[in-house]
Amino acid sequence: MAQKPSPKDNPQKQDKNAKDKDPKKSLRVIIRKVPKGPKGSLLSQAALALLIFLILAGSYAYLSGGAKQDETISLSELSQNVTSGNITEIDVRGDDLTAIYKDGTTKKSKKEETTALTDTLKNYGVSPEALGRVKLDIQNAQGFLYWFATFAPTLLSIIFVIFFLWFLTRQAKGSGMQAFSFGQSKARMISPDDKSQRVTFKDVAGAKEAKEELTEIVDFLKNPKKFLDIGARIPKGILLMGAPGTGKTLLARAVAGEAGVAFFSISGSEFVEMFVGVGASRVRDLFDMAKKNSPAIIFVDEIDAVGRVRGGGMGGGNDEREQTLNQILVEMDGFEPNEKVIVMAATNRPDVLDPALLRPGRFDRRVTLDLPDRSDREEILKIHARKKPFAEDVNLVLIAERTPGFSGADLYSLMNEAAILAARENRTKVSQFDLIRSIEKVMLGPERRSHILSKTEKELTAYHEAGHALVASVLPYADAVHKISIISRGRAAGYVFALPVEDKKLQSKKEFLDDIAVSLAGYVVEKMRYNDLTTGPSNDLQVSTALARDMVTKYGMSEKLGPIALESSGGKPLFGAGVDGKEYSERVSAEIDAEVSEIMNTAMKRAEKIVTEHGKILDAIAQRLVAVEVIEQKEFEEILIAHGIQPKRKKDEELKV
Repeated sequence: MAQKPSPKDNPQKQDKNAKDKDPKKSLRVIIRKVPKGPKGSLLSQAALALLIFLILAGSYAYLSGGAKQDETISLSELSQNVTSGNITEIDVRGDDLTAIYKDGTTKKSKKEETTALTDTLKNYGVSPEALGRVKLDIQNAQGFLYWFATFAPTLLSIIFVIFFLWFLTRQAKGSGMQAFSFGQSKARMISPDDKSQRVTFKDVAGAKEAKEELTEIVDFLKNPKKFLDIGARIPKGILLMGAPGTGKTLLARAVAGEAGVAFFSISGSEFVEMFVGVGASRVRDLFDMAKKNSPAIIFVDEIDAVGRVRGGGMGGGNDEREQTLNQILVEMDGFEPNEKVIVMAATNRPDVLDPALLRPGRFDRRVTLDLPDRSDREEILKIHARKKPFAEDVNLVLIAERTPGFSGADLYSLMNEAAILAARENRTKVSQFDLIRSIEKVMLGPERRSHILSKTEKELTAYHEAGHALVASVLPYADAVHKISIISRGRAAGYVFALPVEDKKLQSKKEFLDDIAVSLAGYVVEKMRYNDLTTGPSNDLQVSTALARDMVTKYGMSEKLGPIALESSGGKPLFGAGVDGKEYSERVSAEIDAEVSEIMNTAMKRAEKIVTEHGKILDAIAQRLVAVEVIEQKEFEEILIAHGIQPKRKKDEELKV
């Protein structure tokens, strides 16, 4: 990245070369419901059903067994009680008798089945007078309620058992069907009628060449006859290449939105499963879905997860990933010109893709998305600013100038962090100060004001960062200093925020040498002023040493070794050598080490010379840092001008602050 803060101990500090450093990662959460495994689902559902059964059974036992039971008496005892006048009423329900006594108690009895109750009582010696004093309530025992009350306990038990068995059978069937659904595609479809998720080229700022390249894809999806009549065949596959966060997925969705077609999106990692053949089956299912909904676009994000070079000696020649890749190749070859299905894929590692994916007839059109330049960054900021209320002092041009090397995702995060800062301070509008602070927060993390340094550490940190700033201001090819701070951010005790005067695509050997000298300035100041060294410059040494080694082994910038590349851009040996393999001898390895050491020692001597000659400026910067902790660009330039050093400016105009 072009931003080059010089933290005292910042692991995020990176090589200034935008081509070879790892860009920042952008984070995408897809939350979706994942079905449970068949075994766990069946066991959990069975346990739940058994628990419900036990609760109902216990409730039934409590209600039926725990209720108060009436005393049962014989017919002879019932007759005696009627004769003595203790019974006031008898309820007759079929053969069941309920006798109600004067004291309110009730007792049960049964009559003879074929004989009327009055005849039975007379046979037991009850006089007509005594029988007349008792109220007889005879009810029909043949109704629905009678039979329901009689058979309800048995019927309910049978019904529950049947329901329990049906429930278990249904779960087992669902689990079996779920096992067969492993091979179905997990692609997410965005319908062309879904206006809420529709994205067009108006929502994608920058990437002018990429949008022009994809415009004819949109035209083909809208009007394929124009191409087919003249004998032209539209590319089947479009590969979007670029650093993370440059808008590859957004651009693919914009193509579908402009053409008004269905958009199927899936990640490359979602094809591969632990079961053999599942990935290939999902590929077939995905392409079948797209053909049924044609015209359509299939978008495979991070295709390098399944599209890596085959035959690398890892995992054999018949592993699941290779089967999935083979199926993708077969499906793309099987397309007919009139099917109107286009495959788009995105990757930030095109160098690891299998050559069969990139041959003509498959992903034969490759669209590269670079990091946005200043004007593109301004347009991207305007898009992300649509729904945010801004104060009158907001200047997006300045923010675009101070964010070289930021991707589209970084700029979105910047705008979001600025809104969060304003909301945290209970303000209703986002100000310029919020945007400036969010730049450093995105790059280095939040401020750690609770991390209080001792007086000695604070002074040492101030001199360390002042050394970086001084050397960067004196050397002609180093970046201009925009801010110096000794307030901790992330893991950095302090940092120098340096940006190039103008956007650059290439970097020269002189710029690399100046960058190494700037990185070693903090080390030099600690050694010269305090006659001691701390752990503070550790990250500076790592970054500068890695840059010096790249100059020798990748860029051919060594006078002794000459124009030869010994390592790839990833830091590994060329030509697919083993993990520990090297394509050069031990003698060449020793020469590389000697060249790296020579570059580092020369840069350190340059930094020592500048610190010695401008000791007064170093003291002035460090003392001011101790007093205020943060020095902005304007104040820093005033200190330089007061001591006879002219700050770096843009060509034909002053640098805006």
